[in-house]
Amino acid sequence: MLAEERRQKIMEILQKEGRVIAKNLSNLFHISVDSVRRDLTIMEKQGQLQKTYGGAVSVKPQSKVRTLPLPESKRYSQPAAHQDGISKIAASYIHEHDTVFIGSAGIQYGMLKHLPTDIPFTLVTNSLKIADVVRNKDNITSYLIGGKLRPNSANSMIDTIALEMVSQFSFDIAFLTGGGITASGISTATPEGAAFHRRVSELSRKSICLAPHEKLGQRMFISSIPMERIDVIITDQAASEKVIQEIEKRNVEIVFTNA
Repeated sequence: MLAEERRQKIMEILQKEGRVIAKNLSNLFHISVDSVRRDLTIMEKQGQLQKTYGGAVSVKPQSKVRTLPLPESKRYSQPAAHQDGISKIAASYIHEHDTVFIGSAGIQYGMLKHLPTDIPFTLVTNSLKIADVVRNKDNITSYLIGGKLRPNSANSMIDTIALEMVSQFSFDIAFLTGGGITASGISTATPEGAAFHRRVSELSRKSICLAPHEKLGQRMFISSIPMERIDVIITDQAASEKVIQEIEKRNVEIVFTNA
């Protein structure tokens, strides 16, 4: 099969499935993975697709970044498979007697069903919803960060009271995320949220960023946590190859879910 024929077939698969996996294309065309990736690189330069860590995805129009939190019904709805995979890997980092921070984002809430049940550990959160779920679990000592309750907003506390309160803790692990994640770090929608989560990262021995591919390469209003403060990024196979390469230059460990 000629190269142009391969690339046409790749486009047909992309149009049907929305993504292609380099390893699968290698088997389909009976060529090396390196040859497949050369095809994908050429097609990306032509604007036909976007390369990812594991293959490529369809080129999507740039969506407007949300500046307001999702309503609770959507924020805590059934997660996509890749988001659930990230949450599961994140929860596996928790060890006996650790003190961990988990925030209020949907992907952080998704960690709850994967939390260890056979070891004791301490969980600190600024989320009312997460606190309500974990407060009756026998193996978890839980603390809720207090602060001003914000009407018609996320069920989390991020004001100056919350900032002062969280400063009294120290964490073995902070599980962090944001609306935008680039090689520069995590960004978010509000200065209050940025200040709160930056402080959490400063108080943590290890900072782990939950980074689904749809957040990578996005920038929000204000910088929250610089990449220098992040130890591990957990993402999925659809993550932009370009963004991943930029982050790898910052000597950050990157872990991929197979979902």
